Amino acid sequence: MPLIRRVALLSLHTSPMEQPGAGDAGGMNVYVRALAMAMAESGVEVEIFTRSTKAGQPAVEHPGPGVCVHNVLAGPPRKLPKEELPELLHQMVEQIDKIRHQQLHGRYDAIHSHYWVSGVAGLELSELWGVPLVHSMHTMAKVKNLVLEAGERPEPRRREDGEQRIVDGASRLIANTSAEAAELVSHYGADIDRIDVAPPGVDLKVFTPSFRRKARTERKVRPDSFHLVFAGRIQRLKGPQIFVKAAGILRKRRPDIDLELTILGSLSGAKDFNLQQIIDEEGLHDVVTHRPPVIAPELAGWFRSADVVVMPSFSESFGLVALEAQACGTPVVATNVGGLSRAISDGRTGILVDGHNPSHWADVLEDLFDDAQTREDMGRLAAVHAESFGWKHTADITMESYREAASGLLVPRH
Repeated sequence: MPLIRRVALLSLHTSPMEQPGAGDAGGMNVYVRALAMAMAESGVEVEIFTRSTKAGQPAVEHPGPGVCVHNVLAGPPRKLPKEELPELLHQMVEQIDKIRHQQLHGRYDAIHSHYWVSGVAGLELSELWGVPLVHSMHTMAKVKNLVLEAGERPEPRRREDGEQRIVDGASRLIANTSAEAAELVSHYGADIDRIDVAPPGVDLKVFTPSFRRKARTERKVRPDSFHLVFAGRIQRLKGPQIFVKAAGILRKRRPDIDLELTILGSLSGAKDFNLQQIIDEEGLHDVVTHRPPVIAPELAGWFRSADVVVMPSFSESFGLVALEAQACGTPVVATNVGGLSRAISDGRTGILVDGHNPSHWADVLEDLFDDAQTREDMGRLAAVHAESFGWKHTADITMESYREAASGLLVPRH
């Protein structure tokens, strides 16, 4: 197998330096940065390419030893909706190629693209440089379009076509779970022999189960309240509206429960999504605290302060929040979709809910409130479960995928 000394990671629509939970930043940002750091620890040089989004932004940033982030100049120096980025693809490719020619080393052993915009650019760069392309979808248009809620716009045909080109042209594909691999096969006709499954990891130095009582005290969470936490982008796809409606039903049904809700995240996508209006309609304005996204150590503290972390997503390729919350010793109630069934051990470390009926979600939360011992047992098992998900394991599988791609044993279908 060929040696992998230097790789180019493409994350063009969002930077790994961005705060997760804001705008388009989420689990993928954590994934790209943590994967890069883990690979660098094994001696691989990692260069990440993303689009510059503000004037005066440094050309290169260094999140850690062996990792650099190139902020590529393309289009106006501001954040753009990701739907507009395809128009800048050729410009981004030209700028990345220019940066590559300015590098002393002059070449990469593999390109790893993340999300479809980067994948289309990766196809061009792969051909231009004669370097294999490995691609991670993270989300897929055809899968998202199957679970649209009322008011959500479908992903455009342009994206579906782009994803098909990537599946046909990449040397290897990396899926977060075997379920995602199956979706690549069923929706895009991917060759299962070219798919590697690399589950995301969790930073076990940051997300720990210790000092849970202290976490509640520091965040002024009432000692005897039933504290529920949602962390993620505020958009219909992530389901915060289901969380709020379920809590509203629970409060009307059980006024004896001292309910406390914390929502961590900012609005993303459709601007007509008014979560505060739903909170007011449910009569929860006095028990809901909505905060902006927070950095990882602070997020860990909020997870430790929670009795339950709630994830009513309509689609998740994996769901890093579920893993991070469990690592903090907190059970997770999540929709039984995508990678969440892999991240959560149903009935042991949390509960997987079929569908999005708020009344059903209220039932599950009520049962957990009434059974504190089960919550405690789940939290203990959750922390143990999360210990098996380290970023080194993810990096090892990813590196093997690069070596397989570089070996040329499997030729992409053009």
